[in-house]
Amino acid sequence: MEKAARLGLERVSRPRLYEQLVEQILAYIESAQLKPGDLLPAERDLAERLGVSRATLAQALVALEVLGVIDVQHGTGAVLARRPSVASVIKGLRAHQSRLPEIVEARSTLEVKLAALAAERRTDQDLAAIDTALDVMEKEIHDGDRGTHGDELFHQAITAAAHSSVLAQLMAFIAEMILETRMESLGQPGRPEQSLASHRKIAEAIRAQDGASAADAMLAHIDLVSDVELLR
Repeated sequence: MEKAARLGLERVSRPRLYEQLVEQILAYIESAQLKPGDLLPAERDLAERLGVSRATLAQALVALEVLGVIDVQHGTGAVLARRPSVASVIKGLRAHQSRLPEIVEARSTLEVKLAALAAERRTDQDLAAIDTALDVMEKEIHDGDRGTHGDELFHQAITAAAHSSVLAQLMAFIAEMILETRMESLGQPGRPEQSLASHRKIAEAIRAQDGASAADAMLAHIDLVSDVELLR
């Protein structure tokens, strides 16, 4: 090992399980000659074929969804959106992985301040929009979905309630990147329910016009939703 180090060689790390699964799913897509619009096997069936748990498979499917390879539709399943090369997907996966910490950093900076400002400046109309977003997310989860639309509406409502045009523009600028983390996070087992409960704490602090508590609750929320398999 010391000799290898002197020669400038490094130990080759094994690909992570989700990368191996992504490769196997893409191999299946190729062998089955699936075309865009075709449906992949049900998660239970696909997990059995690959010899992994459904929870583990779900992480690989979320990664493929983030990269736009599949479209996971509630009540239908995973639909193939495009047939990329394995190399391009793995490259995109690793680029996505490297981006996540910086996206989390940006969210921690912007959204914590937005929550504090929302507590100070919110109107009755803002509170109504926040409540509507919570209701939408709750219904989505109750119907077996991940709650991504309600989650998006909630954070948009917080941004609007802060009444800061500059911060709103900054949030709009990183909106596409936040979508990556939203899909990644809400694909974690049990995360939609946890995220909704976290949203309710933020909303309570904003309703009480407690800026410090709103900021703390938002920071705790971002810490929660940033705990994803891809960064472990």
